[in-house]
Amino acid sequence: MSVETKNPQATQVLSERINRLAESATIAMAKKARELEAKGQAVIKLNFGEPDFQTPDHIKAAAKQAIDDGFTFYTPVSGYPQLRQAIADKLKRDNGLQWEAENIVVSTGAKQSLANVLMCLLNPGDEVVVFAPYWVTYREIIKVAEGEPVMVSGSLENNFKVTPEQLKAAITPKTKAILYSSPSNPTGSVYSKDELRALADVLKAHEDVFVIADEIYEYVIFQDEYVSMGAFEDMHDRVVTVNGFSKGFAMTGWRVGYLAAPTWLASACDKLQGQFTSGTCSIAQKAAYAAITGDLAPSHDMAKAYLRRRDLVLDLMKDIKGFKTYLPDGAFYIFPDVSYYYGKSDGKNTINNSIDLCMYILNNAHVSLVPGEAFGADNCLRFSFAASDEDLKTAMQRIKTVLEKLN
Repeated sequence: MSVETKNPQATQVLSERINRLAESATIAMAKKARELEAKGQAVIKLNFGEPDFQTPDHIKAAAKQAIDDGFTFYTPVSGYPQLRQAIADKLKRDNGLQWEAENIVVSTGAKQSLANVLMCLLNPGDEVVVFAPYWVTYREIIKVAEGEPVMVSGSLENNFKVTPEQLKAAITPKTKAILYSSPSNPTGSVYSKDELRALADVLKAHEDVFVIADEIYEYVIFQDEYVSMGAFEDMHDRVVTVNGFSKGFAMTGWRVGYLAAPTWLASACDKLQGQFTSGTCSIAQKAAYAAITGDLAPSHDMAKAYLRRRDLVLDLMKDIKGFKTYLPDGAFYIFPDVSYYYGKSDGKNTINNSIDLCMYILNNAHVSLVPGEAFGADNCLRFSFAASDEDLKTAMQRIKTVLEKLN
């Protein structure tokens, strides 16, 4: 039996690096939801950024075959060559990105790909312009890499998208990179070709500023065209594209992501990864190869289901007083402005911010969400609609009922 030794001076003993690091808000909310479940409460979890679909059968079959074939040894740090080539082929086919296998680094999830890039690019004090609302991990990875996050917030009226004027104003002599996701987590907003072109035009005057484009939700899109900034000829060598298999292929637990970057940066990421994790799981890589070279119909079917659910949730939210919504074009989130409820009380609980409202809804409606404060937008809450229609309907009714008690 192990005994945990409590150390009241833990913050002095631990490194400044880990003490500066915040706990993931999505993981924290999941923990609180589990605590309620342990007490017998039926919690509807709309806090997870995870597909509720099973990994498609042909992908699982490829993993089983890899085991039977004895594909159980170390792979090259950057990923096995056939997978890297398949990713390069995919990027040319789907995104107009002219990269070769040598420009691809496969990692243990897109989160590691982002960490690799930022650790390889940033020196202490370098600034990274982050489009907000942002995924919770962006800020923390930048801090671990000893950079300085500079948050630039898009407005709800503009579907939370940052304008060229905002980007221009945020760039300083210390700016090393900009970082954004499209489709966005937490908003589901998607940058159009014209919007990306306008942002790229701002960067023409800043040739030493790199772009890190997180495209992990690429296949969860509700419009006809998807555009990567790296497809612009004048931006190709300055854009690092990060993607993976978790969202579009329902492969969250397989932990496979990748980046595409100029050779010098890909080599640096390979070097760094070699000292941390080495190559990603060999079986998972075989599954990823089957995903990226196989039938995309399951991915398209999932996107259709998310679109139906988006419309369902938006329709249900019309009946909830005070929610300000917009139309997400991708991913599986809606991020309404809920500040109408700030300052209100049920006699026992007073709502001052998104954390208060999240906890009020969790404790009284037994629905877990994520506070907007974690994404740099305290006026909002993140709802995931990667859940069944029945759960979504029940959750919205529960939330409506408990919010009516706030005056």
